[in-house]
Amino acid sequence: MWLLVQGVLLASCLRAAAFPRGCYPSEEEGLKTFRCSNARLTEVPKDIPNDTNKLYLDSNRIPFLPRDAFRDLPLLLELDLSHNAIAAVESGAFRGLTEHLRSLDLSSNRLVSLSKDALSNVKAKVNLSNNPWLCDCRLQELIRAVDLTAGSSAGIVCDSALQEEHVGKAFLQVIADTDFCNVYKKTTDIAMLVTMFGWFAMVISYLVYYVRQNQEDARRHLEYLKSLPSKQRHSEESSTISTVV
Repeated sequence: MWLLVQGVLLASCLRAAAFPRGCYPSEEEGLKTFRCSNARLTEVPKDIPNDTNKLYLDSNRIPFLPRDAFRDLPLLLELDLSHNAIAAVESGAFRGLTEHLRSLDLSSNRLVSLSKDALSNVKAKVNLSNNPWLCDCRLQELIRAVDLTAGSSAGIVCDSALQEEHVGKAFLQVIADTDFCNVYKKTTDIAMLVTMFGWFAMVISYLVYYVRQNQEDARRHLEYLKSLPSKQRHSEESSTISTVV
């Protein structure tokens, strides 16, 4: 009996030792939970139990979410990544979670910009508040593509923007009056028109120069012919006229 108890304790210790320091499994309301809050992590742990339903990675130092960061967690329902240093999310970082995930918390990080592709097919409620967002077309497309957590939209504030008047304002309030993507399209169209006009002006300038240069050469040649004896001049003039024609 004692050997059996020792075996169980040893197995438990070995299993605990496999987890990153500061992380531990538990069960909350019948859901398997894995907590790594305040564990000083600098990346997503590799040894998270694949039957985890709720994963807490909040209050760490994670700066980046790579592709397939959570691919071995098919049963995950809730993912808390708040209060980290996340500044970039690679496309496909949440691949494999789209079927069951219902809550994704990315609040209080260092996200300035995020492509909508990074959260493509994510059907969970997403919290994007308290990040230093750059308010532009990219953020507008992202907001339209995700389902925001109730009450979190007021926390999506313009930390920077092309127009100074938008800084410090809630993004949803700004896009109620300004369509960033439409402004971007107009700016692009104007740039294209300016570029086309520049090329057109260069072509016209070259043609004018070419015609004038040929006229100058013809004039010089005719003056040269006039200085020749009469017979030679007539033959050269005929040759010049036929060449010009």
